[in-house]
Amino acid sequence: MKLTDGEILVRPLVLDDAEALFQAARESIPEVSRWLPWLHENYSIDETRAFLSLRTNPNPAEEAYSFGVFDEASERFLGGIGLNFINRVHQMANLGYWVRTSATGKGVAAKATRLVAGFGFFELGLERIEIIAAVDNLASQRVAEKAGAVRECVARQRLLINGKRHDAVVFSLLPEDLS
Repeated sequence: MKLTDGEILVRPLVLDDAEALFQAARESIPEVSRWLPWLHENYSIDETRAFLSLRTNPNPAEEAYSFGVFDEASERFLGGIGLNFINRVHQMANLGYWVRTSATGKGVAAKATRLVAGFGFFELGLERIEIIAAVDNLASQRVAEKAGAVRECVARQRLLINGKRHDAVVFSLLPEDLS
């Protein structure tokens, strides 16, 4: 399965993506580690391989989808995006993303968000996708807005990051938001 808008390509991660993912992650530690606890100062290639081994052989009961985001022309690894916490009772999921530092500010995350949301709505039958961003994570909030998500509220102590609770902005996407 591949999703593209002609500029970026979103596809499932494979074990061969380990080095590219690792390099992109290491490049982004100063900017991203505050929001993504897995991306710490000592992040290693072994952690990358362990993550990929879980995501390339997903447990169907887990209902999580992890994708790499690539420049379609050069195949350069730009970041990661995924759907998780899929709730089949309410047909909804969470969508999260990150983009390597050298590729930020170019609309990559917003484009990837729209592609993956479309997959969630039209392939998985979801009816609502949420993007949850810490109130201080302004870059993530801008991505949600650029992708067409609607800011709904600030949820008190919604996120636990590095053992500390954070208020978070809740954004939503519905299928009609993609038109």
